[in-house]
Amino acid sequence: MDLWVAVQALILGIVEGLTEFLPISSTGHQIIVADLIGFGGERAMAFNIIIQLGAILAVVWEYRRKIFDIVVGLPKERQAQRFTANLLIAFFPAVILGVAFADLIHEYLFNPITVAAALLVGGLVMLWAERRQHVISTETVDDMTWKEALKIGLAQCLAMIPGTSRSGATIIGGLLFGLSRKAATEFSFFLAMPTMVGAAVYSAYKYRDLFQSGDLPVFAIGFVTSFVFAMIAVRALLKFIGSHSYAAFAWYRIGFGVLILLTWQLGWIDWTAVKG
Repeated sequence: MDLWVAVQALILGIVEGLTEFLPISSTGHQIIVADLIGFGGERAMAFNIIIQLGAILAVVWEYRRKIFDIVVGLPKERQAQRFTANLLIAFFPAVILGVAFADLIHEYLFNPITVAAALLVGGLVMLWAERRQHVISTETVDDMTWKEALKIGLAQCLAMIPGTSRSGATIIGGLLFGLSRKAATEFSFFLAMPTMVGAAVYSAYKYRDLFQSGDLPVFAIGFVTSFVFAMIAVRALLKFIGSHSYAAFAWYRIGFGVLILLTWQLGWIDWTAVKG
């Protein structure tokens, strides 16, 4: 395995792990960073599937106790049944729209300029959501109704636009729909499990010919790195929101988006020539 390829896998694994569950768009960061370090082509498509699975495994591990309780209680406990139903309700809008429009979105929107615009607009929306009066009607994920779950599921569909952020759309959507900051964040984590696993399985089947045994060492580096840094990011975010708003992430998004657009306008980097 080439040393530079290993370094690329390490860098992209770190980026995926740190950004997947923060409201700053992991896909957007992957597109930008992968272009800057020259990691692209068919191998990159297969690699991205693997590192996303590493990130989602971190959340599964972090919430393993609650997942176990839900699975055990599903046959008899009403709370476990309602929580599972809410996840499925929130999950299906992305499935329907994803199958219908994924290829078109990947062809026309997976580029740094779209990412920059989505980062900027998403940051402004996030600031607005944090500054408006936040009326909390749902304190925990166990208190959610199916209507709230459906609204968050529809909000998640916005994340099909690269740069929007799946976690950002679901968390801010949750805040706007009356969830507490902790409930919105945790439901975003749980919703990521079926959404990301489903997307990964679908992509892995669709691009199954891209997986080569010779790439296993590269995939392993990315997978493990993504898992470790996703675990760090999830725990840090849960601690952070205990005493802070999401405004810091909004300003980061705005600053990053402006930086990309500025380098493009000044001609420092020809972002328009890049395709994700």
